[in-house]
Amino acid sequence: MTALPHEGGPRGHVLVVDDELSMREYLEILLVREGYAVTSVPGVEPARSVLEKDQVDLVISDMKLGTAGSGLDVLRAARSRKEPPEVVLITAFGTPSSAVEAMREGAYDYICKPFDNEELRLLVHKALEKRALRQENSTLKARLLPGLGGLLVGTSPRMRALWQLVEKVAPGRSTVLVTGESGTGKELVARAVHLRGHRAAQPFMPFNCAALNEGVLESELFGHMRGAFTGATHERPGLLVSAGEGTVMLDEVGEMPLSTQVKLLRVLQERKVKPVGSAAEIPFHARVIAATNRRLEAEVKAGRFREDLFYRLNVITLELPPLRERPEDIPHLASHFLSRLSEELGRPGLRFAPETLVLMERYAFPGNVRQLQNMVERAATLSDSDVLGPTTLPPSVRGESEPQSRPGDAGEPVLGQGFNLERHLDDNERRHLLAALKQAQGVKTRAAELLGLSFRSFRYRLAKHGLTDELDEPGGTRVG
Repeated sequence: MTALPHEGGPRGHVLVVDDELSMREYLEILLVREGYAVTSVPGVEPARSVLEKDQVDLVISDMKLGTAGSGLDVLRAARSRKEPPEVVLITAFGTPSSAVEAMREGAYDYICKPFDNEELRLLVHKALEKRALRQENSTLKARLLPGLGGLLVGTSPRMRALWQLVEKVAPGRSTVLVTGESGTGKELVARAVHLRGHRAAQPFMPFNCAALNEGVLESELFGHMRGAFTGATHERPGLLVSAGEGTVMLDEVGEMPLSTQVKLLRVLQERKVKPVGSAAEIPFHARVIAATNRRLEAEVKAGRFREDLFYRLNVITLELPPLRERPEDIPHLASHFLSRLSEELGRPGLRFAPETLVLMERYAFPGNVRQLQNMVERAATLSDSDVLGPTTLPPSVRGESEPQSRPGDAGEPVLGQGFNLERHLDDNERRHLLAALKQAQGVKTRAAELLGLSFRSFRYRLAKHGLTDELDEPGGTRVG
């Protein structure tokens, strides 16, 4: 039978397969209350019929279906579809071996009876998130290739060479390291590698290595077993396994703790993960792309990054040049961003005055492509005219000072001709970093405390100002 969701439209179509009527009805009620459209059937054959006729986003199937087949049969039927739904298997007979088999066959996850309602709700939400991400990747491939939406466009020799290299490495499975300053588009390049290869229809899953602490980081990457730690109420595959034949992007890989680096190295060498709390290893098939705005060679020298992991990741390097080193690309990028905004704002006549493009081309853009995109959005949103003249740009881009204080205003700075706020703030930040290091006698943890910063944030700011290599002593805890 099919149950309709509450008013407001479905959040996704879920197919429930269970040979017990009471369980089908229970799951229907639970899922409809959450806003999903639900179809329930008692076995494999009616499940196949629904999969052939309807667009299904998620399948929840019991592993044991009596004489009507098994959950693995349902899983295989779902995976055979052109746009396969995610599949969650439910069983009262959970064993590590059956979980591994389900993961190998492409199941999103595996949950044991009796389960907590909130646990299932979260699992359904995450599975449908992954489904939406995979659909987004397919849409991107159809809409954005070959120029990937223009964000990798450019007439500069370095960008043409980069694009040619992307084309060469995309079909393979080699690990790729994407390097470049913040805002240059490292995730975009990683997506380009994914979309130009045979994995394009599979998930592209970016993961920020700096966002989580060590324990959570390993659980998210490698997975965990039920009861492995407080809150681990069910087995969960890690990102590397759940990505299937897709691509996992390890962003900010230079921030990964050394202990996790050791485990990641082994995982990449063996192509197997060992979930937290498990003695068994699970093979994975995803491609790994790492990205960093750090110079990993310098991090290796300073003892903050393992040399063996660096060479494992650095099979092929795609280096993104900063925007200031390819100024001829600025007009092309700016025009692309404006064209896209014109559609969103319903103002098809938006265009740059020639002198506006000249000013942008002369600007250094310390925030790179991201800063340019924000600048274009600001200009298009605030301008009353369809022609975006120089006055729509920030004063720093026009080569002007910021508005000056009125004479006699106590406590307000007097800003002279040529004042640049970003440069002023950078200079002040650098002076404070050096002052804190001097006052702390080179002990970086103490210097971070003096500035009210976390150690990670303090270390990032040192690297940002190029102070790390010059100041670090072996061991990286003191500076001279």
